[in-house]
Amino acid sequence: MKIYREPLQKMLALVNDYTAATTDLVIEQQVREIIDTVIAEGDAALRDYSEKFDGVQLTELKVSDDVLTEAYNSLAPALKEALEVAKRNIEAFHKRQIDQSFIDLDTPGIVRGQKVTPLKRVGIYVPGGTAAYPSTILMCALPAKIAGVKEVIMVTPPQKEGIAPIVLGAAKLAGVDAVYQVGGAQAVGALAYGTESIPKVDKIVGPGNIYVATAKRQVFGQVSIDMIAGPSEIGILADETANPVHLAADLLSQAEHDKRARAILITDSEVLAHAVSDEVARQLEELPRKDIAKVAIEERSFIAIMDSVSDMFTLMNEVAPEHLEIQLNNASDYLSLVENAGSVFLGSYTAEPLGDYMGGPNHVLPTSGTARFSSPLGVYDFVKRTAFMQFSKERLAELAPHIATLARTEGLEGHARSIEIRFDKTKDNALVAGKGEDTEAVAYGH
Repeated sequence: MKIYREPLQKMLALVNDYTAATTDLVIEQQVREIIDTVIAEGDAALRDYSEKFDGVQLTELKVSDDVLTEAYNSLAPALKEALEVAKRNIEAFHKRQIDQSFIDLDTPGIVRGQKVTPLKRVGIYVPGGTAAYPSTILMCALPAKIAGVKEVIMVTPPQKEGIAPIVLGAAKLAGVDAVYQVGGAQAVGALAYGTESIPKVDKIVGPGNIYVATAKRQVFGQVSIDMIAGPSEIGILADETANPVHLAADLLSQAEHDKRARAILITDSEVLAHAVSDEVARQLEELPRKDIAKVAIEERSFIAIMDSVSDMFTLMNEVAPEHLEIQLNNASDYLSLVENAGSVFLGSYTAEPLGDYMGGPNHVLPTSGTARFSSPLGVYDFVKRTAFMQFSKERLAELAPHIATLARTEGLEGHARSIEIRFDKTKDNALVAGKGEDTEAVAYGH
């Protein structure tokens, strides 16, 4: 791995070069054409694109419930047990995220509050192709179900030999309501706009390749999305107490995802930096996905040696990694220094793959520096919050002059008059029988 020993400001500039986002205008246009075709031609377009891009001729887009059940039943006992354990851990963590509606009755004559409502229908995109990702199904579907989403729909690319039983079995276990074998930008378009077979959804979540990410960005506004996911990334902060063999394995765990993945180690130990670099080279030769990981390590990854722990955290907060491992002595003491990270792994026995499968927190995380302003996928992503209020006449009267002042300051005379007219006796038309105004606000029940 490349090893840098540069001043903090130079390293901050280097990090910004690594994270600079680019837009591929060719892909943007291709995706726009695919989505427009799906809007115009519906299921026919999905079948055509499946044959063109996946080499699969489809007669049915939807996978039957019987096939899902059969797939789950066919799984090896050890695999079933692993999925069940993961499900329990994910559910236990995410149940703590449930938002509550509330009512504020502290002031007489004023009722205000917030109503939390689950989304009606959510679409999950599950990648296919080079690998199967049952963990992604659990991470996306279980929080939606906990939030109370009525219908969870999953799309995943068709395969010549059929969708892997582990993918279909995980969907069954997670309570997915319908599975459709369609992938790519065309699947995103179908979820956003609907076709004859696939109903349109309120939100699309889940990772995908650059075509899927581009499609999600283009349909945002028609539907909500979780995030624009970039390539996987890991950042590690370590000192001389860390094990270089462990660190190298953790760096490669993300590098094997994608040639554009990024693995970064920041340390204050030159000895550790060189030991990890050597160990990455050794372990890389043994990795089945060596061809992918090698490109990510050589082109997108590096080790930085800094002068102090403070500089280490300053630089890593600028990276804002998807996954952040802190392998410093007494790691938990440093959590307060973390400002930007998708998920944090504290200590030498909290390796990043724990979070991918079993830890409990979600593994759908902000990438490409967006942890500066984004959060992991969670139950809160599958609900909407509606504010409500009711004021008595007396309480409105107390605020009326202030409202009118602000409204006229903003040049909105109609706003001011809407308030003032309620207290103008010459224009009082509320004397219609049965429609007099309450003087006290009603206290709502549940």
